[in-house]
Amino acid sequence: MSENNAFERLLEIMKRLLDPDGCPWDREQTHESLKPYFLEEVYEFFEALEKKDFENMKEELGDILLQIVFHAELSERAGSFNIHDVLEGVCRKLVHRHPHVFGEIKVKDSSEVLSNWEEIKKKEKSLKDRKKKSVLDGVPKTMPSLALSTRIQERAANVGFDWSRIEDVWGKVHEEINELLEAQKLEDPEKIEEEFGDLLFSLVNLSRFLKVNPEHALRKTVFKFDHRFRIIEKKAEEMGKSLSDMDLMEMDDIWNETKKKDI
Repeated sequence: MSENNAFERLLEIMKRLLDPDGCPWDREQTHESLKPYFLEEVYEFFEALEKKDFENMKEELGDILLQIVFHAELSERAGSFNIHDVLEGVCRKLVHRHPHVFGEIKVKDSSEVLSNWEEIKKKEKSLKDRKKKSVLDGVPKTMPSLALSTRIQERAANVGFDWSRIEDVWGKVHEEINELLEAQKLEDPEKIEEEFGDLLFSLVNLSRFLKVNPEHALRKTVFKFDHRFRIIEKKAEEMGKSLSDMDLMEMDDIWNETKKKDI
């Protein structure tokens, strides 16, 4: 089966599922009810990507494509738009935002590409909705917090609202740590939460200067913790103990031994 035929077959299957005599469950779905499934499929793709599991990546991309086709078919039946409108829209956007490929614009590196991209997007937004005045408009507030922080900071940095030296960023991090310590001394839960948020935000800012993706960095640390903690559990089992039978020093010794092997 050709690529085009496979895609058209997917569209036909989706239409059939939503027909009056189609699948009862599929026919009950709405854009709202599908939201958690769409998000779940994206995270499942990320997990396969991190594991470099290409077979599973292929499957998860198919599941994401299914979600896109599902939403498009629901919209077509509501008279809003169809999948072909979606495809045409993204094609136009890609050509318009890559004038260095499809036009006469010259760029020297990827940073200039990104700068042009943001400028083009800003002009598009201006034409689309002149009520939107902020460069922060258009950043989805439903994004995970680390990703949202990064994107907001990048938008502000693009117009010059940014530190010029990483030393200043480090200074801000230390300042936020001290403010969190002061809030802890006051035993004010709301202030502690606020200062903790400020500290996280300053660390995301630092990650930009260090050219580290904070989401990826934290996930790696979580997986590292998961790996080492499971070894503690395994060692405890081999010793005929449960974790509740071990004290922190005993568990920490196993942790440090595992840490040495990981280096």
